[in-house]
Amino acid sequence: MRQTFGMSRSGDLKEAARALASPQFIMLLSNGKQFEQHVQELEKFFPGVPSIGCIGMSYDHNIVEEGVGLIAFSDGVSVAANVLEQVSTMPVKYIGRLEQDIRTIGGSDRDTVCIDFCAGNDACVLTTFYSVLGQRGIPLVGGTGDQGKVSVNGRVYADAAAYALVRNLHGRVKTYKENIYHQLGNYQFIASQTNREKYIIGALNGKPARQVYEDILHVNAQQIQTQTFQNPFGKINGDDVCIISIKEVEGNALACFRQVNDSDVLILLELGDYRAITRQTIQQICRDFPKRSAVFSVNCLFRYKLFSEQGYMQEYLREMAALGSHAGFVGYGEHYNNRFVNQSMTCVAFE
Repeated sequence: MRQTFGMSRSGDLKEAARALASPQFIMLLSNGKQFEQHVQELEKFFPGVPSIGCIGMSYDHNIVEEGVGLIAFSDGVSVAANVLEQVSTMPVKYIGRLEQDIRTIGGSDRDTVCIDFCAGNDACVLTTFYSVLGQRGIPLVGGTGDQGKVSVNGRVYADAAAYALVRNLHGRVKTYKENIYHQLGNYQFIASQTNREKYIIGALNGKPARQVYEDILHVNAQQIQTQTFQNPFGKINGDDVCIISIKEVEGNALACFRQVNDSDVLILLELGDYRAITRQTIQQICRDFPKRSAVFSVNCLFRYKLFSEQGYMQEYLREMAALGSHAGFVGYGEHYNNRFVNQSMTCVAFE
């Protein structure tokens, strides 16, 4: 297969589309003002070509913060693009679409991946996806776009999750998740007074969550929103850690970007050597796939902000370019199989 990236910083879709030749699948990453226009134009330029889209930044060896980016697959993929609707209330109502698409594609855990763009309620959506994908071992990589909108095959949907089943006809696929954080000290907390709908942690070990965080890290309420770049929470999930970013202070509570429930056990994390971890990820992908067709990734908005503040973002994209064709988008939350994570990078490599 082959991956191609086209872009226009001015939002000229025609300019971005010039890079694409005979695409078999297209991902659209647009801006909030032009998204619906771009969805319509893309369908006119490439009628009948499966596509999914959302609002967000995109990248290959450079980042497109505004305008539009297109990521296209060609030369040896079979793709079915579709949508789960009513994701805030009943995404399972549309699970038959995914089941039918899997039968149509006919792929396996060895050569097929599901890529999704979500408009919200991520944890429930991923549980729904994985009720079908998990039975077949098909991995999933994706993320959340902005403004609660996604697109599928030339149509815009609100309150929905767009997905594409992508089968590599000439080799394997494998997914990865990169975590640049590790546990800080031996801190361990039992969450309580949580609000599942608003993703709020009211208390940790019976004390106000805000006070606990401030006392350990010696920060004030105004610093918490940026301190989470260095010190998010983590929830242990088997042998893995799910990162939980802090969104804002709510009185004496902390609002997060991921749901926390009463009695969840949390730890405090700290930033590691992200340059070394990036090199390790690249080396692992190269070991698994000595010959690579493409790598598609989703980077968290907070990673983008952290790397930009550290002057590392451009260097990071140059390093990832060593894999060959690397492209992706900046999400508001990352998806890895049935897990909704924050401050992470997830990706899929194609042989």
